[in-house]
Amino acid sequence: MRVIAGRAKGTRLGPVPRGTRPVSDRAREGVFSSLGPAVVGARALDLYAGTGAMGIEALSRGAAICTFVDSSRAATLAIEDNLARTRSSDQGEVVRSEAGAFLARGEAQYDVIILDPPYDLDPGILGEVLDALRPHLATSATLVLTRPTRDATDVIPVYLQVAKRLSYGDTRVLVLEAT
Repeated sequence: MRVIAGRAKGTRLGPVPRGTRPVSDRAREGVFSSLGPAVVGARALDLYAGTGAMGIEALSRGAAICTFVDSSRAATLAIEDNLARTRSSDQGEVVRSEAGAFLARGEAQYDVIILDPPYDLDPGILGEVLDALRPHLATSATLVLTRPTRDATDVIPVYLQVAKRLSYGDTRVLVLEAT
């Protein structure tokens, strides 16, 4: 895996921790091309961050800051390593926590929120996390949600509107906008 574009373009990211399914380079490129200038200066949140590749791509493309949240110790160590590789440590905050618990304990707002949950995550839990995101959405926030292409059910709260549906191999990406 590598950073696709921006100031850290071409930087190779570290090894993927066991049990982590990273978003492919091709899918990341498509997602961030579709987001365009919305990323520049943004406060980003990368939930279920895994390697941190999505949030690091946002930083490379001009996001001001990114908070990375993952419950796995191996993942948070990988994110810290990848932030160091891309010289972005000063722009990233790494938090080891379950997504729902993280959202429950703070009120920070974000312009760009990336959710790349495990494909086998219970839809009810995903729905709860999406509901818990509402107070964390800045005005005109954009949310990127990855799901498996084989899963036809979208659990989208009424306060979010589907702006784009993208598909890359086994990954379906929904780009959602706060209404």
